[in-house]
Order: sequence, then structure tokens, then C-alpha cells
Amino acid sequence: MRPFRFSCNVFGLRSRDEFVRYCREVERFGFHTLFTADHLGSPSPFPPLVLAAEVTERLRVGTMVLNVPFWNASLLAREVATADVLTGGRLELGVGAGHMKWEFDRAGLPWRPLPERVAEVAATLGELERVFGGDGYPERRQLEELTGQSPLKPVQRTGLNGTGPPVIVGGTGDRILALAAERADIVAIGGLMQAPGQPPGTFRMQTAAEADDRVAYVRAKAGKRADDLELHVLVQSVVVTPDRRAVAATMAAEDDLGLTADEVLETPFLLLGTVPEIAAQLRERRERFGFSYLTVHAPSMAALAPVIEVLRED
Repeated sequence: MRPFRFSCNVFGLRSRDEFVRYCREVERFGFHTLFTADHLGSPSPFPPLVLAAEVTERLRVGTMVLNVPFWNASLLAREVATADVLTGGRLELGVGAGHMKWEFDRAGLPWRPLPERVAEVAATLGELERVFGGDGYPERRQLEELTGQSPLKPVQRTGLNGTGPPVIVGGTGDRILALAAERADIVAIGGLMQAPGQPPGTFRMQTAAEADDRVAYVRAKAGKRADDLELHVLVQSVVVTPDRRAVAATMAAEDDLGLTADEVLETPFLLLGTVPEIAAQLRERRERFGFSYLTVHAPSMAALAPVIEVLRED
């Protein structure tokens, strides 16, 4: 059974000093990784990761996840290699197909059908492997010989078929999870699903039974690779409380989750209870689903810290 890894994400960026304090607190609380997202209105994904690695000692950094249709594959290869070098080989590369139509509209990018967006993710991973596994660009050869430069490559050689950093592929649907099963080192099961009949970007939360189905699907598609995959879960909220059932009832009644109170208690995308109860939930969910890598949103970072301490040796 895999040991736990814990991570949190970056919600906003108000000042350098505040961000540095946050990164150091994340490391002090025992988290393993800090992630940035890739949304309009949020910080650019890569610069905060370089700074986070600079001001911490061991914290890994990554993207959870890049909206691949936003990126040109060749230019993304440059960003990834640069970030991996400048973080000392601490980068984890998370990629996805995008799910917010309004962002594409606002950026002036075409909103393509999901099969085309997933195909673009696959093609981008292939291009990264080609660039990182090759000898650079022939057009630069004379310059490199004159200056003694060598082609820019990532430090790590654990992902992308041994050419770059470990790859996370995240999503909920069959197409993106089939790609994850085939190409990823880490599979991130998305806890939010498109609400049927609603505009793109309108979500409901997955139940535990649906998470069971998604994990089973990934494992079936992965075949012999299944036991090599690290399974990741994004927890939407952590609530430390002596009465988890009362909190679940309130969330079911007031929040737009689409779940009953019992489903709130069982879903792996929420954590409710005392610190020992939450630790027990994480152990049970690792056993049931295989989720050993856990990310929480920034507002839940401090709430999860005492749970990490309890699970430090697990």
C-alpha cells in the first residue's frame, strides 16, 4: 500500500511576502506538494512554483491541472523544462482537457468537443516526450556549438516515458481517464461532474459509488500498469467537527452538492469529523479506492495539518 502524500493549492496571489509565508507554512505543516491551477483570474501556473521551491527546502510543486488547450505544445515544453530546472527537479506536471467554456470564450479560443480536447492532451504529451527525448532543434545547432549551450531538458527523467517530470492526468470522463490510465504516473479522479442538462461548468459532486466506478474503470484500462499508478483525490472541503452527521445534514440541505446527508458522509471528496475520525476516513478510503495522494484547497490547509501529523507514519 502506498504511503500518503498530501498537497494543497494556491487560490490567489496578493503579495510576494504573503505567498512566501504561505509556502513555508505549507511545508511546516507537513504537506508534500504545492499546486497551482490554470484558470483565468488565477495566477499564471509556473512562476509561483519556481518561487515556492526557492523559499522552501523539500516542498514539491506542480500544476493541478494545466488546461492543455490553452497551450502551444512546443512553448509548453519550454515552460516545463525551465520550471523543472529552476525547482531542482521538484516539478509534477498535471494536465487536463479544460472544462470551463467561458474561459475559452473570454480568451478567444475555440471551445472544441471533449473528444478533440482529450486528443489534444494526448498529442501534447507526445510532443513533450519528443522534445525532451530528442537532441533539441537542428536550427539551433550552430548557436549551441558556438556558445557551448546544450538543449534545455528537464532535470527529472521519471515521467513522459523517462524523458521528463512525473505526469498527472486529471478528469472524470471515460476518455480522459483512459488516457490517464495509459500515459500518467498519477491519476487524479475529479470529484466534480458536469450536471446533466446544465450549461458547461455547472457541477455536482461525485458519490462514493461513482468514485468506485471511476477507479475501477482506470484500473481496467491500465491493465498491467494498474498497480504502478498513484491515485489522487481533490478534497473540496475539510471540516473538523465533533458532530460530522450534523454538518453533513447541513451541507446536504444548503450546499449545491446534489448529495444526501449519507452520501456527504461517504464521498471521498469531503472530509468531516474529529481529527481521529478524518484520519480513519483517509485510511479507509485508501483501502477502498486506492487514494493515497490527497489535495485540499487553500482554505482547508490548516484544518488538515493535525490529520497529517496523525498519519505521518502511515
